[in-house]
Amino acid sequence: MPTVTAKPLPAAFARRFPRPAASRATPDSPSQPQPLDLPTISFFGRTLAEYAQFFALDLAALKKRDVLDVASGPSSFTAEAHARGIDAVAVDPLYTSTPDALRARVEGDYAHMFAQMRARPRLFKFKSFPSIDAAETDRRLAAQRFLADFEAQRFYGRYVGASLPRLPFFDGTFDLVLCAHLLFTYAGRFDFDWHLAACKELVRVSAGEVRLHPIVATDGRTYPGLPRLRRELKAAGIASELVRVDYEFFVGADSMLVLKKAVP
Repeated sequence: MPTVTAKPLPAAFARRFPRPAASRATPDSPSQPQPLDLPTISFFGRTLAEYAQFFALDLAALKKRDVLDVASGPSSFTAEAHARGIDAVAVDPLYTSTPDALRARVEGDYAHMFAQMRARPRLFKFKSFPSIDAAETDRRLAAQRFLADFEAQRFYGRYVGASLPRLPFFDGTFDLVLCAHLLFTYAGRFDFDWHLAACKELVRVSAGEVRLHPIVATDGRTYPGLPRLRRELKAAGIASELVRVDYEFFVGADSMLVLKKAVP
């Protein structure tokens, strides 16, 4: 068997991690449209183009910036961001798995998710995609890009196996922190204290903004604890702002919550 020479770890790896990245378990994840039936937190991903829409990203301004994508699943954002010169890192508890295991997880979760979507068309607005078929094509492409990049880069600090509410990074490591389709989407699986702790942790590792999308669950209803969450974050020195975005696929998913340390 030929000798394989490992690539040196990038300098960014050392300045980001105060300790080896360790995986922590993530909780399983009437007249209104019925929510999607998601017995676990789905391993489901999206492209950089979709991220740019629902996070209102200025991709050119992010070049050479450190960006963290939390609970990123098989999204291709990190792979595509690096191709544009953005120093992106992705976090997900399943990144401790092998590429083959993740490939199998993608197949199972995507089949279940798209079956759910087709069974509940009232949950969707066809603004960002003309149809569920178009959304499936786009998101399967994202997963293919992710799987290729994960296999090549998983040992070099680009994909980190960890989960909220505890992330293995120094304070203020990233210029921008993103988290999509975890907080609020799975509101029924996480209690208020978890949401508060998760928000504080995302702000801790950010030197700038944290952007969370969407602010609704899979039935399109806004997270009921949002007013209290914003009050408690304010008391902890964290400012919050609801920002409309030019995007809506799930009904009601047209906003993001922006967090940052309040100016003294």
